[in-house]
Amino acid sequence: MANRKAVQDAEVAEKTLEKGLLMVHTGPGKGKSTAAFGLALRMLGNNRRVGIVQFIKGAWSTGEQPAFAAFGDRVVWHTMGEGFTWETQDLKRDIAAAERAWDKVRELMADDSIGLLVLDELNIALRYEYLDLERVVAELTARRPDLHVVVTGRNAKPLLMDAADLVTEMTLVKHHFKAGVKAQAGIEF
Repeated sequence: MANRKAVQDAEVAEKTLEKGLLMVHTGPGKGKSTAAFGLALRMLGNNRRVGIVQFIKGAWSTGEQPAFAAFGDRVVWHTMGEGFTWETQDLKRDIAAAERAWDKVRELMADDSIGLLVLDELNIALRYEYLDLERVVAELTARRPDLHVVVTGRNAKPLLMDAADLVTEMTLVKHHFKAGVKAQAGIEF
C-alpha cells in the first residue's frame, strides 16, 4: 500500500492546471440531472453561487427547485422550457423557448459571481435543433476561464462532447418504469 500511495501521490502532484470545466452528462440511464444537482450542492458547499437553467422542463414542478430555493440568492434558478416536445406540439414555440433560455445562459455566463452553471436538458434542445449547435459550442468554449458548466440530457451531440473536458454516459441497466411503476415525487421529480 505504501508503494501504491507513492504512485498515487506522484500522479496527483503532476496535475497543476486549474480551469473551469465543461462537463456533459448524457446517455439513456437515469441520473444525469441528479448528478448535476449534486455538483451544484458541492459548489454551494464551497461558498460559490450556482446558476441553473432548465431547457424543455417546465410543465411540472420538481423537488429540486424548492430545495435549492432554501439557499436564497446563492442559487439563480430559471425554468425556461414549456414541457417535453411531445406535449407542446408547437415547434416554433419550442424554438422560441430554447432561444430565451440560451439568452439567460449568456447572461449568467457573464455573471462573475456564478461558479457553476447547470444547463439542464440542453442536450434535448440541441438534439431537436431548437438551437444552433455550432453557436452553442462556440459560446460555451469562449466562456470565462473559471466558470464550470454542466450540460445534461440524452443524446449529446458529438461536437459538444468533443469540446467537453468531461463526458459521463449514464447507462440504463434496469428501470422500474418498465415494470409499470409510475414516476414518483422525490425520485423522478
